[in-house]
Amino acid sequence: MYPPVHAAEAPDRPAMVLAASGATQTYAELADRSARLATWLHRAGLVEGDRVVLALPNDLRWGEIAWACWRTGLILCAVNWHLSARELTPLMKDAAPRVVVTSAELDPTLREAAGAAGAGPRFLVVGGGRHDGPDRDDYDETVQGTEADPDLPETMGGRLLFSSGTTGRPKPFTVPPPGTHPTEVPVRSGEMMRSLGFEPGASVYLSTGPAYHAAPLGFLQSVHQLGGTVVLMERFDAEGALAAIERHGVTHSQWVPTMFVRLLRLPAEVRQRYDLSSHRVAVHGAAPCAPEVKKAIIDWWGPIVHEYYGASEGYGRTAITAEEWLVHPGSVGRPVGGALHVTDEDGRDLPVGEVGTVWFVKPDADEPVRGPDGAADLAGTRGWGAVGDLGRLDEDGYLYLTGRKGQTIISGGVNIYPREIEDLLVLHPAVADVAVVGVPEEEFGEQVKGVVQAAEGYEPTPELAAELIAYCRDHLAHFKCPRSIDFTERVPRSDAGKILMAELRGRYRAVVPASR
Repeated sequence: MYPPVHAAEAPDRPAMVLAASGATQTYAELADRSARLATWLHRAGLVEGDRVVLALPNDLRWGEIAWACWRTGLILCAVNWHLSARELTPLMKDAAPRVVVTSAELDPTLREAAGAAGAGPRFLVVGGGRHDGPDRDDYDETVQGTEADPDLPETMGGRLLFSSGTTGRPKPFTVPPPGTHPTEVPVRSGEMMRSLGFEPGASVYLSTGPAYHAAPLGFLQSVHQLGGTVVLMERFDAEGALAAIERHGVTHSQWVPTMFVRLLRLPAEVRQRYDLSSHRVAVHGAAPCAPEVKKAIIDWWGPIVHEYYGASEGYGRTAITAEEWLVHPGSVGRPVGGALHVTDEDGRDLPVGEVGTVWFVKPDADEPVRGPDGAADLAGTRGWGAVGDLGRLDEDGYLYLTGRKGQTIISGGVNIYPREIEDLLVLHPAVADVAVVGVPEEEFGEQVKGVVQAAEGYEPTPELAAELIAYCRDHLAHFKCPRSIDFTERVPRSDAGKILMAELRGRYRAVVPASR
């Protein structure tokens, strides 16, 4: 299914809703406007496989732009609109777009990036005023002024997305057009949508994060294939999210752990103010969640919390229900539709409980060629994929993540995993957000440092830093605890909630003298 089918059956059903303003686009409007834009793109010379860059804050137009591409065989490339022109330039090189859709505010940045990348796309600008030059058109005037061509051939399009760039430059990955009509394409992540209880034509999905991220955009596609409603938050606000659930009768929602922390820190009277009875499924992923935080959310919302873990590159995923998680606290679940292995650096499987590299294995993967000692080139084996995450398995095959390869702190030859320390510090009432990083140190190689955003009402003083270090020493082995705490206005994170480790480590290049 796709929007035109639902428009014929239920033209007035909401397809897109803005959470705060309540602005609504029906399926009839979504089908009509996406058809108009698709016709314009076709007449502008775009053919199947061409790329359209979309750089726009959460907006009612997201659905129509995406479906204009997906019903005409084009590849939609959603990019992080917060990036600077310098940061966007390599992404524009990778995308090589024929058309860029953006806002008037972002237009100069996108044009600068396109020029630096050597690209010459046409620009459709939301709020851009009247036609201004041969390569720049007002978006709404263009859509409204184009009559949809009912004879336009339709074929399902694809996606070009970028990783979150937590350790460096975002990496591109493409889902190419399948070459079939949109009505013949199965619901994206159909098995997961069924397991989460999405009902055709009835589910209301709250998208709390940015639409350009892989997961929200994927859910948008799936929900529209099923004829449901996407409620898009213009920006995340903890109380606003609760209000949206009540106001729009939200049945399903998606979160990252930092949002849970903000929800839990709302005053009790605010948390109890809203009717959440429609809320049946809350999905979270993208970043690690402290077990105590997740337990508190389950205690509040009940066993409706589902977690998944996977890579944007599509190697595989795990899933875990609330009931399973309460038996295996801290786990991200077991593999779905494939298998996973935890291995050492040479590709040998590790025993239960030992930490190593997490590898996803697709169902039709090749068996690795192993040497006499069990070593194997897993990266060169078809169907095996890893993104550098570290973890361990328990006896029941549940996976527990401990961090990433590039984030492990090695101090005096001992491995220290920042996540364990972050999960503890985020529970302190003075901590709004935290990242733990290893900084160069003369004697031990690396020293553990906590980078803390102080919670409202707390002053970032040396006394608070000492209190946080003492708090860690009360709960963890001393060698794991931060030797120092730095305060920051904001812990650098992607909109998916992942710590931008490359940016953070850039602050700490100087070697710390050995402690005396």
